[in-house]
Amino acid sequence: METVPDQRGHGPGQTGQRTGTEEAAEGGTVGGTQHRAYIGSFSAGGGLGITVADVDPDTGALTAVHSTDAVENPSYLALAPGGRALYAVSQNDDGAAVALSLADPARPEPLGPPVPVAGAAPTHLTLALGHLLTANYRSGSVTALPIAGDGRLGDPVSVLQHEGSGPEPDRQQGPHAHGVHPDPSGRWALGVDLGTDSVWVYALDAPGGRPVVHHETRLWAGSGPRHLVFHPRGHRAYIVNELDSTLTTCRWDAETGELAPIGTTPVAPQDSESVNFPSEAAIAADGRFLWVANRGHDSIATLALDATGDTPALVTTVDCGGRRPWDLALHPSGRHLYAANEGSGDVTWFDVDPTTGELTRGGAIPAPSASCVILG
Repeated sequence: METVPDQRGHGPGQTGQRTGTEEAAEGGTVGGTQHRAYIGSFSAGGGLGITVADVDPDTGALTAVHSTDAVENPSYLALAPGGRALYAVSQNDDGAAVALSLADPARPEPLGPPVPVAGAAPTHLTLALGHLLTANYRSGSVTALPIAGDGRLGDPVSVLQHEGSGPEPDRQQGPHAHGVHPDPSGRWALGVDLGTDSVWVYALDAPGGRPVVHHETRLWAGSGPRHLVFHPRGHRAYIVNELDSTLTTCRWDAETGELAPIGTTPVAPQDSESVNFPSEAAIAADGRFLWVANRGHDSIATLALDATGDTPALVTTVDCGGRRPWDLALHPSGRHLYAANEGSGDVTWFDVDPTTGELTRGGAIPAPSASCVILG
């Protein structure tokens, strides 16, 4: 992933995947929790750092209330369980991660200085079994940092270095870890590597509590896998492939930690003349629909899933409301979907049709060089 925002790379998630709750909640609360959006951005591209926005309880509309530049290039964010802390990667060559207190949810404050991740250009992060895991794009590695009881980060306890390359000389000359995602069982994490055309499975419950490499699953040469989401039932994983503009469906066995590709689906119209680089996916809580953000085609694709989850079918695409959608987030109610449009510098929200999964644009707010949006 490149650090400057007009280059290709990067890529949601609070814990690596985007799902809603089983039922739509009244107003802007689910389970009594008031929701806010946290927007990450590329400082190098004029971004404001981390922006906090209130979420309208009825329409899902966003209203920016605060920004902080306490983190440089906070391209990706993750929330601690219960929303007591916010974590960000600092996507620089000397990559770092930062913990921020949410004692006041509208004003994140650093819990300490940035902690180096011993990797270059971290693009993604997630929380798993007491650790913060970062995917380091430029160095092709995944780092584990311990999380203390007060939410602060410790120095790295392990750096899992990927090896390999792919056929695309400009993007796959070596490993480029792009995303790291915990599986629903909590026993595993999956590192998606664009450079090696593979997904690395790490065991999280190994002796000592540090993640260790368990298995590498190779995908099609030149696919350029970027991120993934799990089916709510936990038996399938859907991998967004940046370089060939597809979505790969995989069987996932949480008992053995085995990932097996079973099919690939285009995520943009086949007659499109746009050079397209998909970035992110979000999935409905009932597993009926999946959405993919397309950069180049500048759209959001709606895909329908059958009962098995094996055969995603492209239903339609809608304009993303801007340019280069970097990230997607589904509101916990499942009624609204948000797109962080890095190229046009805004976050757009859409109403979700519960019957068809199709999207209707609701509105947008300015968010210069936006790269990530999460709901908390």
